[in-house]
Amino acid sequence: MLLWFVRGILVGMKDFFIEDVVRFENCTVTSYFVLSSLQVRDKKQGGQYLALSLSDKTGLLEGRMWDDVADAIATCSEGCYVKVQGDVSKYQGKFQITLKKLRLAADSEVDPKDYQASTKFDVEEMWAELRGYVTAFKNADLRRLVFAFLDDEQIGPAFKAAPAAKRLHHAWLGGLLEHVLTLVRVCVATVPFYPEVDADLLVTGAILHDIGKVRELEWKSSFSYTLEGQMIGHISIAQGMLREKLRELAPFPEKLAMLVEHMILSHHGKYEFGSPKLPMTPEALLLSALDDLEAKMQAVRNEFAAAAASGKGSDDVTEWVRSMERPLFDSQKYLKGE
Repeated sequence: MLLWFVRGILVGMKDFFIEDVVRFENCTVTSYFVLSSLQVRDKKQGGQYLALSLSDKTGLLEGRMWDDVADAIATCSEGCYVKVQGDVSKYQGKFQITLKKLRLAADSEVDPKDYQASTKFDVEEMWAELRGYVTAFKNADLRRLVFAFLDDEQIGPAFKAAPAAKRLHHAWLGGLLEHVLTLVRVCVATVPFYPEVDADLLVTGAILHDIGKVRELEWKSSFSYTLEGQMIGHISIAQGMLREKLRELAPFPEKLAMLVEHMILSHHGKYEFGSPKLPMTPEALLLSALDDLEAKMQAVRNEFAAAAASGKGSDDVTEWVRSMERPLFDSQKYLKGE
């Protein structure tokens, strides 16, 4: 055990990433991860075992530890860095790791860049493009409202860094900005087909609809929900943030403020999806539809990448996607015969 501990400190290298798991089936691996989730469960025959999730910047790997769990329980908690040794195998079609050893890793042993996925796009370029759309607004009140958020010393940097979700879509550093910018692009491209829609109002909704996620989520060694996020949620948080900014900007047109607030409250589209209100205006209807589409298309990309990493071929569907209640199929890969 001492050799296991010392070797980790001296080397501190991560040479196994979850996206490469298909190449390590039926192999023993030793590497560092973030302990994304940890549950202590009772064995049927007595004693306890650990059900856990390990993550790095390339994905998530489910794991089990059946023996010698006392030390792990005492020293490791969700969100910490860990060093593990275990056997990689497939169970019910999915890769998992059965741990032999698990210990807390020191910060000096890891490089945080290995563990948090980040956007593949340049954050400052995305930020400049987003600001450009706001600068082009014809409506001066909406322009000053959006810039009040973007120029805020706390909100602005968090907007650049935050993930858009914990797992489902754009779950990486810079993901919120990437999602919002892509949505704005789609809104701008779509709005000429719908003369009932006010372009500045729609883009305002696109930029602010998820602004509450800068306080709903936290992104340290892993992505998780803040207490405020769990107790209140990003839609209600965003409503509060909007009203606070409107007080700072007073006087502000009341009718315009209500329309922006309605888009935030209705952008999930349905009550069962957590939307306090159903979309009632042309801008709210279009925002809800395009936001749902943009999130789903990124989830499609994620599932196709996961399928490829697990060794699925061009004739295979993905695993069951719970958020969409169906498996997915890569039509372009199928046509190319890859």
